[in-house]
Amino acid sequence: MIRVHVDLDLCQGFANCVMVAPDLVDLDANGKAVALRETFPDTDEGELREAAESCPAVAIRLERTTP
Repeated sequence: MIRVHVDLDLCQGFANCVMVAPDLVDLDANGKAVALRETFPDTDEGELREAAESCPAVAIRLERTTP
C-alpha cells in the first residue's frame, strides 16, 4: 500500500499532479492538492510517482505502508 503526503505549505496549486493522475489526486477548495484516498494499492505506484515528480514545488511525498 502507498500513502500520499502533500505538504500544504509547499503546494502552490499548479495542478500538474492532477493532470498526471486525475483519478488519484485532485485540488481542494483552497486549490491545494489532495489524495482522493487514504492509501492506494501498489498497482497505482507508477502513476503516483509520476504525479509526485511532476510537482514543481516538490510538495508530494509517497510512503510505502504495510497492510
